[in-house]
Amino acid sequence: MTSLSLKDVCKSYGEVEVLRDINLEIEQGELIVFVGPSGCGKSTLLRMIAGLEKITGGTLEIDDVVVNDVPPAQRGIAMVFQSYALYPHMTVYDNMAFALKLAHKSKEEIDKAVKSAAETLQLTQYLDRLPKALSGGQRQRVAIGRSIVRDPKVFLFDEPLSNLDAALRVATRIEIAQLKESMPESTMIYVTHDQVEAMTLATRIVVLHGGDVEQFGAPLELYERPANTFVAQFIGSPAMNLIEATVTATGATTSVQMGDGGHADVPIASLDSDQGTTVKLGVRPEDLTVTEGDDYLISAEVEMVEALGETTVLYFKSRNGESSLIAKLPGIHLIAKGTTIRLTAVPEKLHLFNSEGKSFLYR
Repeated sequence: MTSLSLKDVCKSYGEVEVLRDINLEIEQGELIVFVGPSGCGKSTLLRMIAGLEKITGGTLEIDDVVVNDVPPAQRGIAMVFQSYALYPHMTVYDNMAFALKLAHKSKEEIDKAVKSAAETLQLTQYLDRLPKALSGGQRQRVAIGRSIVRDPKVFLFDEPLSNLDAALRVATRIEIAQLKESMPESTMIYVTHDQVEAMTLATRIVVLHGGDVEQFGAPLELYERPANTFVAQFIGSPAMNLIEATVTATGATTSVQMGDGGHADVPIASLDSDQGTTVKLGVRPEDLTVTEGDDYLISAEVEMVEALGETTVLYFKSRNGESSLIAKLPGIHLIAKGTTIRLTAVPEKLHLFNSEGKSFLYR
């Protein structure tokens, strides 16, 4: 059983603190994705797990053994980098076999491991080719295969798809998902800035921001119950709309009033002290629908229309210094620019955040 535990892990470069008090429990067989904006510390955290960066504070345990000072080669970890880092003069077979040769494995062991990994990754027919004769996606599979043959305790992926074009990213992402299914007991940690990769691959997602863990949970948990406004707007595309509102009634259901006359009764509990406070009402663009009645959330003027066929995306003029609102409607809607429309949403799809950006559900 291979599990990882990070307890109060910190990383500093001199006076610059990059990561603060990271606490994570990763179980065997999980595919954990670190996601966040550039500079949030996700690759640094991955390199600390690999042993390529020294841990400034806290402890890292692999199978209940503290490995802070254990060299990378002795941690039982294999890492797949953003760049393929293949030896150009070696065949696919030799690239995959190289680490085993350095470990003085027998020819029989090497041949069995390489051919088994090649079959898993659908690389058998390419074993005699040089890397230059492969596509970007095939080269990345070779890099993954080079890790698989070592039979590591933990696989680490550092933005492995970022060098591929859009079509190859989709194809290779599916291949990584299938690879994980074929290796259910393998523990994998995957770094990306692409939330689609995070949502489709992860068992659980770690959202990092400014050196802190904002939320750690299953993909749909983060989508449906974001802990704060950062997670709410980072997970989901387009980002969640946040509308300034005033609490007009508290209790098991919270009533809020928007400045343009819109209102909502949100089935989220609030405190007596919330009465009269200014909050953010969150609603995802895909949860909005057009209404002509007086029971609406938002009334706004359409500034731009994107007719995509399967969906129609409406962008509205910003109001009172707020970010522009977005609605993502299914199908084709013939709505002209400059039209003022009313939008509503099912109450269960609404979110409430206090003045500090924290969800009412996690206070």
